[in-house]
Amino acid sequence: MNEISRMRPASNPQAQPKRAEMRVRPTGPILPPSNIQGNALMVVIAIMSFLACLTLGAVSMVRATASSWESQISREVTIQIKPQEGLDMEATLKKARDLALTFVGTKQGTIMDDKATARLLEPWLGAGLDLKELPVPRLVIITIDERNPPDFRAMRDLLHAEIPQAFLDDHRTWVDRLVSMAHTTVLIGTGIMILVFVAMILTVIFATRGALSGNRHIVEVLHFVGAEGSFVATEFQKHFLKISLKGSAAGGALAALLFASLGLWQSRSIATPESDQATALFGTFTIDFTGYLGILATMIVIALLTTLTARFTVMRTIDEIDLIRSDPARSDGLPSS
Repeated sequence: MNEISRMRPASNPQAQPKRAEMRVRPTGPILPPSNIQGNALMVVIAIMSFLACLTLGAVSMVRATASSWESQISREVTIQIKPQEGLDMEATLKKARDLALTFVGTKQGTIMDDKATARLLEPWLGAGLDLKELPVPRLVIITIDERNPPDFRAMRDLLHAEIPQAFLDDHRTWVDRLVSMAHTTVLIGTGIMILVFVAMILTVIFATRGALSGNRHIVEVLHFVGAEGSFVATEFQKHFLKISLKGSAAGGALAALLFASLGLWQSRSIATPESDQATALFGTFTIDFTGYLGILATMIVIALLTTLTARFTVMRTIDEIDLIRSDPARSDGLPSS
């Protein structure tokens, strides 16, 4: 027995082949990373993000322009002297200026001479005007203290008593119109943004339900074998978050680039007819740093709304699956996914 044991070769553990290590195949995503539905949704979100950011920038631009106009108008009042036969216009202008400067809250008075008045009327009546041949009113511009304005009623009464041809314009009508216009523009812009967000949410709901319809069997199998609803919802949430981030970033960047390009064009075309008309109608196209922050915030809000909408839609669909599983007779009354 000992001889037989000696004749057997000793077992070498290193000579035995090693068993291959088990490798877990990485699981693929529930939804494909790119498909026609996802690309279409990305384009829709980009368009809506562009419209929302464009509306926000336009509202910010109009508010800044209206605020600038209001500030400029509120710093000055105008005394208008109507021409009359036998009236010494120069002496009357100086008298009106001196009377206005006697009130507390006035800083400076400037009489618009013939050249300045002619330049003011040149866009309508052309160059080379002879104001002596035309019954053109003359103006006195009074600079006032915005924090401590004078008593306009008393100033108007005094000017009317001393100079019957004088008329004081404190621009309150223009200021009220500008404030009303700014508030109306903000309300309209806010309404448009709300409509854009509602349309985007509805689009995401339909896109999510469409994605669930194509992958419903996967969701049902995962849910029936024990996968929690939050896990399935998180997978869909990640998928739509990537889509919404790409779409909102593209739309917001395009809107910011549009405003930057328009501002650059306006700055390089100063004193041209096109730039003057655009400035008169829309103001300056430049938005400040706060406007760009608003565009960034809009992009983030759109991405969050898309993600939350996708999650709520998936959770509702899983609840419908549980309801059908508990009572199959109720499947007739549920909306088809």
